[in-house]
Amino acid sequence: MHLTTAKPTARTSGAPGTEPSAEPAPRRPVGRRDTDGMAVASFVLGLLGLLVLNLVLGPVAIGLACVALRRGTARRGRALLGLGLGVADLVLLAALIAMDGTASWSIAG
Repeated sequence: MHLTTAKPTARTSGAPGTEPSAEPAPRRPVGRRDTDGMAVASFVLGLLGLLVLNLVLGPVAIGLACVALRRGTARRGRALLGLGLGVADLVLLAALIAMDGTASWSIAG
């Protein structure tokens, strides 16, 4: 006994007599998710760097933002905010060093 299976036929949606498109659905470029994550990480680290570890988190935020922008992230605004916050981290550190004369600072006066 020989059983044959029927091949599924393509269903058309829309007007009768229209053929389904043979083109595949557009795919997200490989690595886009990584660049979106870099943009968000840049923003978070830049924001956190305003409070602690300006010297470390500022340059890391700047670097992540630059890489995300260069690779064409979909979260361009977030990457630009991370870049600005990273620069603000370093400016804040420079201002605190100028006032205190030391790279360490505290809120208590």
